[in-house]
Amino acid sequence: MGESRAPKRPRITRGDDDYMPGNILEIELCNFMTFDYLKCKPGPRLNLVIGPNGSGKSSLVCAIALGLCGEPQLLGRATSIGAYVKRGEESGYIKITLRGDHKDERISVMRKINTNNKSEWLFNGNVVPKKDVAETIHRFNIQVNNLTQFLPQDRVCEFAKLTPVQLLEETEKAVGDPQLPEQHRALVDKSRTLKHIELSLEKNEGTLRQLRERNAELETDVERVRQRDELLTKAESMKKKLPWLRYDMKQAEYREAKERENDAAKALEEAAKLLNELKEPIMKQKEEKAALDAKCKKVSSHINDNAKKRMELMEEENKLDVELRGKYTEMEELRRQEETQQQKLVKAREELAIAELELEEMVPYVAPKDELQRLKAEIVELDHSATQVRLSKSQAESEINHKKSSMAQIKDRLNEMNNKSANSLIVLQRSGAEKIFQAHKWVQEHRHEFNKEVYGPVLVEVNVSNKVHAAYLEGQVAHYTWKSFITQDSGDRDLLVKHLQFFDIPVLNYTGDGDHQREPFEISEARALGIYSRMDQIFDAPIAVKEVLISQFNLDNSYIGSKETDQKADEVPKLGIFDLWTPENHYHWSKSRYGNHVSAVVQQVERPHLLLNNDSDVGEIEKLSSRQRELEEVITHLEESVKRFQDEERSLLNEAANLRKQWERISIEVQNEHKKRKAIISRIDQKKKLLKLMEERDDTDTEILKLVDQANKCNIQRFHNAMKIKDLLVKAVSYRRIFIEQRMSFVEFDAKIGEMETNLKQHENFALQASLHLDNCKKESENCREKLTDSLKYAKSIARLTPELKKEFLEMPTTIEELEAAIQDTISQANSILFVNHNILEQYEERQRQIEDLAAKLEADKKESTRCLADLNNIKGKWLPTLRNLVAKINETFSSNFQEMAVAGEVSLDEHDMDFDQFGILIKVKFRENGQLQVLSAHHQSGGERSVSTIVFLVSLQDLTNCPFRVVDEINQGWLLFEQIFFRLTQTLKRLILTVFLLGMDPINERKMFQQLVRAASKPNTPQCFLLTPKLLPDLQYSEACSILNVMNGPWIEQPSKVWTTGDRWSIITGLVGDTHC
Repeated sequence: MGESRAPKRPRITRGDDDYMPGNILEIELCNFMTFDYLKCKPGPRLNLVIGPNGSGKSSLVCAIALGLCGEPQLLGRATSIGAYVKRGEESGYIKITLRGDHKDERISVMRKINTNNKSEWLFNGNVVPKKDVAETIHRFNIQVNNLTQFLPQDRVCEFAKLTPVQLLEETEKAVGDPQLPEQHRALVDKSRTLKHIELSLEKNEGTLRQLRERNAELETDVERVRQRDELLTKAESMKKKLPWLRYDMKQAEYREAKERENDAAKALEEAAKLLNELKEPIMKQKEEKAALDAKCKKVSSHINDNAKKRMELMEEENKLDVELRGKYTEMEELRRQEETQQQKLVKAREELAIAELELEEMVPYVAPKDELQRLKAEIVELDHSATQVRLSKSQAESEINHKKSSMAQIKDRLNEMNNKSANSLIVLQRSGAEKIFQAHKWVQEHRHEFNKEVYGPVLVEVNVSNKVHAAYLEGQVAHYTWKSFITQDSGDRDLLVKHLQFFDIPVLNYTGDGDHQREPFEISEARALGIYSRMDQIFDAPIAVKEVLISQFNLDNSYIGSKETDQKADEVPKLGIFDLWTPENHYHWSKSRYGNHVSAVVQQVERPHLLLNNDSDVGEIEKLSSRQRELEEVITHLEESVKRFQDEERSLLNEAANLRKQWERISIEVQNEHKKRKAIISRIDQKKKLLKLMEERDDTDTEILKLVDQANKCNIQRFHNAMKIKDLLVKAVSYRRIFIEQRMSFVEFDAKIGEMETNLKQHENFALQASLHLDNCKKESENCREKLTDSLKYAKSIARLTPELKKEFLEMPTTIEELEAAIQDTISQANSILFVNHNILEQYEERQRQIEDLAAKLEADKKESTRCLADLNNIKGKWLPTLRNLVAKINETFSSNFQEMAVAGEVSLDEHDMDFDQFGILIKVKFRENGQLQVLSAHHQSGGERSVSTIVFLVSLQDLTNCPFRVVDEINQGWLLFEQIFFRLTQTLKRLILTVFLLGMDPINERKMFQQLVRAASKPNTPQCFLLTPKLLPDLQYSEACSILNVMNGPWIEQPSKVWTTGDRWSIITGLVGDTHC
């Protein structure tokens, strides 16, 4: 066998401290279910957890399961981990300390949980993933999901419903060799596999027999089909030779084209060689021609430079000629001007005398400075006044803008509030008041017909600033009230009822005077409990609306507390408060009329759906409207002030402009007088300067001599230029002669090269024709090659040449015509063979392949069946004896326990040959002396008898269980299993059932049952056991193996509970040694 065997689990033995590895040493809880804090130290053997119903015994079971990697689903309670946090708290933890492999080793496992369904695992104080903790739990064989090891209160029903098959599976997991469940699963799987193989063998053998019979009937027809197929195959072979014959023909054509291509290439090569021989002399002639051309260009450059120099000298000659003529012209002009110079000097002196006389005769002008200063002072004063008026106007305009901005904000706020009213109507319509808009519109349109103010809907009129308070108020007030209209006059009420009845809108009438004053909330004791307000103080509304809500729904007697109040809710009724709202709960207490007993109803606070959309304030709307009217009056007054300031400013600016015109007129007059005097003085100065200049000018003869000297210099320069031009002309003639000679040689070279190129061109034409001929040959050769390649590809696609095929081709005709005729004859011969079913050969061969496949599969299945049967017998030989021995041990203990109670019972293994999935454990019992042993079921035994049988079976497993501890929640001397099954029934029915059952089991048997539990727990290597029960019979016999954990709660145990704060069990505190009575 290839399967790996699981290692055998070692037997757990006790240490010197009487604890076994994996035993629970300590349980610590904080904010878990019913406990604020709990520390518990269980004993190493039987732990009796005693306490009244509801005290928290099952909370201890839940803590063990969840703290040791259990999931909430296996407890049969809440499905989320957050539900196990104590109500009112955000988080808590479970801490379980396990005994290690030796007494000094302590393993601490902590699971922190919170209301968000999050868990954090700590192993020996270190944060680790859950899988690390699970590995340790598995190492100690702790199975909190096995009902025979861990039986919580809410899963007792599940254990009672186990079938014999399921009971066997759970027993295999809990007791005996750990390989038993694995071997059982392997047997189930292999038996199913074996059955499947046997069915397959039977089916395939029949199919194989049918296929062989059908093929035997077709063998004659198949032979004729094969003859025809052989002829057709021969024809197909001949057809394969046809493309190869065509390929041979194309190959011959290709060889001829290739020979023509080679001849053309040789002709082109000879023509190219001749061209190269003709090109060399031409290249040499062209090189000599290029050298001669360079010389011609050099001489031409000298000629151009010579001409350029001559042109420059000629331009200079022209300039000197023009300059010389100018000198002569100036000399003539000086001679003419000498005659008029004296006349101009006399005239200038006369003009100077006239200007000086005019200055002397001018009367001095005195400027009116006082008048100018007076006008300037008045202008400044008027400008200052206008500035002050302008500043006042600007301030008034700024104030207008500020007021308008405030008024716009008020308008926006009013529009927003009106929109909120519309939103409230939409919310009411969505909540069921479909015609609320029509009703509200009708009331608005007919307000003039009412005697007094009409309010509504109530949702529009109510304002709650705190969203948490909104949830309280919405939960306290009935839903129909929010869509109601409230009147203050009976006539208005009748009118509204008459017209709103079609809209299904209620109408409430307020008859109070509106002066009712309520005392504010002032109770110091209530504030100590976290109560800080009353329901009638958390919202604003018109007086009529508020009084109707208070009177209708008792809002002045409903109080509001904080989260702290949840913790102290039991003390609230002592203050006379019977209705309380907190962020999470709504508490309502009621007092019985007969016994004055106080009962409480607690409901969870729901999120508000209506008031969240309505936080507008009716009083604020009126305040904003009043403020808007005040602002409009202030803005009107300010606008009048601005207009007055504008008129005053305009008047001051006009007066200042008139004065400024007078000042400018006088200033311009003063400036004109000053300008006139300055102009005369300036003219006199100019005349004096001109006269002085005329008197100081040189003599005319001196000027003429200078011009003559300059003219002589120009003539000398012209002579030198003429000599230079003469020399340049001589050189130019020499250069021209040389250029003509070289140019004639260049023309001769050019003619000779032309003749040689003409000859070369003829040979180039011959070479071009040779090249074109070669290209045509190449194209023809390439075309033949492509056809040859295509022919080869086609021939290969039909059939690839192999030695066998070549041998066949030798026996066939060698020409295409003869081969085609032979193919036609062979096909005709094949067609002469006729048969009905054309697919008979395919069917025969397909069936033959199926026969071969089925035969191979049958052989493999037979081998697999033999191997599987051997494996099955091997595993069965190990599993079944072990299982029979285990069941025999359980039966021995079970029968002995039943005999002690004067009844009979046995546990047997229900075997079903090879159907291992049907194996189970049968519990047979007999409770009557005349009766027979019957299988435990609801048809043969009562509920109490089934409960006793179940607890005895669990006790029988005690000394066989190979696990650190077991937990059984609320099994009270055998009958409490039955009690838990009917835990949800009414109290009356429950009492009836228990009474009937107890008649069948007297206290003696109950006492014997307990003694069996104590005896089982006292054996050397039995696991640690937790038994949870609400009560015990008096005068029971206990052993040193028993530890009692008493769970108590209530308002009077605070002082006594201090004795137990260390978590020690009863035996440690009292120093119990040996057997005692309790």
